[in-house]
Amino acid sequence: MTAHRILVLGGDGVGPEVTAQAVRVAQWLIARCGIPLELVEAPYGMSAWQAHGAILPDPTLAAVRNADAILFGAIGDYPGVPVEIRRAGSVLRLRRELGLFANLRPVRYWSPLSASCPLRAEVAGGTDIAIVRENTGGLYFGTPRGTTTLADGRRESVNTLRYASDEIERVARFAFELARTRGGRLCSVDKSNVLENGVLWRQTVTALHAREYADVALSHMLVDNCAMQLVRDPRQFDVIVTENMFGDILSDGAGAIAGSLGMLPSASLGAVDAAGHRPALYEPVHGSAPDIAGKGLANPIGAILSLALLLRHSAGVPDVAAMLEAAVEGALSGGARTADIAAPGEPVIGTVAMGDAVLAALEAALRARG
Repeated sequence: MTAHRILVLGGDGVGPEVTAQAVRVAQWLIARCGIPLELVEAPYGMSAWQAHGAILPDPTLAAVRNADAILFGAIGDYPGVPVEIRRAGSVLRLRRELGLFANLRPVRYWSPLSASCPLRAEVAGGTDIAIVRENTGGLYFGTPRGTTTLADGRRESVNTLRYASDEIERVARFAFELARTRGGRLCSVDKSNVLENGVLWRQTVTALHAREYADVALSHMLVDNCAMQLVRDPRQFDVIVTENMFGDILSDGAGAIAGSLGMLPSASLGAVDAAGHRPALYEPVHGSAPDIAGKGLANPIGAILSLALLLRHSAGVPDVAAMLEAAVEGALSGGARTADIAAPGEPVIGTVAMGDAVLAALEAALRARG
């Protein structure tokens, strides 16, 4: 079987630390379960800027284009680096370069973390949501953009929110297809009471539903209401689809359900080509967390669960992905807690020890299988 070529980009801050634990798990799966992965590392981020004068050096960009999937850590703020160079090496460029239009952010309630979850168990228990965020359009990519100085000396900034109907339909189709594999319910989130863009979003999703996905239950919700419902009654949701900025904000807010942003993985996915290959980038939702970088404190579970998404969506081994997700729950059930998910009085472990706990749970699962 041909190995899947996985490019590892640790990036900045805690990115290399948490990615290292996901790599440890991947190496264990290669050695113990025969999963066909080939791991290749390349420079990216501030260390690449310091060594090569670019956040995304040309050899790394070539490796990006040749990879079957990317396992990504985090991107930093890059103080002192010219804005043009920051943009040329940003993760936004990677998304655009590879056409990663659909960002999948699963959010679930973890029963072992009930004591540290800010939502009551009777509110959040059993929650399992897939948030699908449009990933290559909207305010983050729209033009014109920039800051200018007006004639009277005031400064003015402009960002442009734009979507074409085919961009909306593309990500909505991905979300409908995903809903068919889950609970069969899709909630489309917009701001159609204020924004013309939101009106087009709702019209386009509604028309696609009528044409191709009448078997999926479709609802619509305004983004401000959705933000409230995610903490008031998150179990009502199965799959949520929304535009780029709304998806960014809602999925981070949904971290309360999981207990911490450190628990959240993501997958940025492109279209399947004629050969059956889908470009993909997997990364934890949390940022570079420079305040704890290098201290061995960061929670690696978001990175490890991003590997599980890679196993499911790129490597095509959903059973192994499920085994890994069960091992994470096993580690949590055994009391493994980094500082971000520890309730008062619970003992705290570091990044490497959490990786150890997940690997121990995997070993136990493998022994149980015989």
